[in-house]
Amino acid sequence: MSRSGLGLLLLTAAACAPASAPHQGPGGMPYPGASGPPVYLQAPGIPGIEGFSSAVRSGLVVYLAGQVALDSLGNVVGGTDRVAQLRQALTNAAGVVRYARGVPADLVALTVYCVDCQAADFHALQGEIAASFPDSARPALTMLGISALPDPSLLVAISGVAILRGELPDRMRDSRTGGQPDLRTD
Repeated sequence: MSRSGLGLLLLTAAACAPASAPHQGPGGMPYPGASGPPVYLQAPGIPGIEGFSSAVRSGLVVYLAGQVALDSLGNVVGGTDRVAQLRQALTNAAGVVRYARGVPADLVALTVYCVDCQAADFHALQGEIAASFPDSARPALTMLGISALPDPSLLVAISGVAILRGELPDRMRDSRTGGQPDLRTD
């Protein structure tokens, strides 16, 4: 092979190679599906709990934490009504997912933390979540009873995982319903 042919082959091989190696985590292992370092998110208008990160996005995966019943001014919504607090926490979670460039239907897992809950409380919370998602797109759900949250007026918190369908939100699957926490995709 001639020098010019070899040069052309090397140039072609370099152009076809990946632009950069995947972002590496501790020990040099790449993060699965990561396209860069994790991005820590705090959506505007959705207050977080002091000292907690509201969400972290790594590639197309968004990890949500500390979503509670606080309105945009930081006031607790729902008083002692756990279902009303859950509704606000779900609304906040949906806002964080949208801020991460996804839609609420991208949520694939939720964990509900409930302070001093009894079986009837869990049943009511589960019913609210079932009403917020279509049967075909309900996230995996874990519900845990806990003794306290950082603010004693907060009775419910949620964490979750959203897997985005791409870099841009799918507006066809985003059914905003006038501030309701309806996460259905209809």
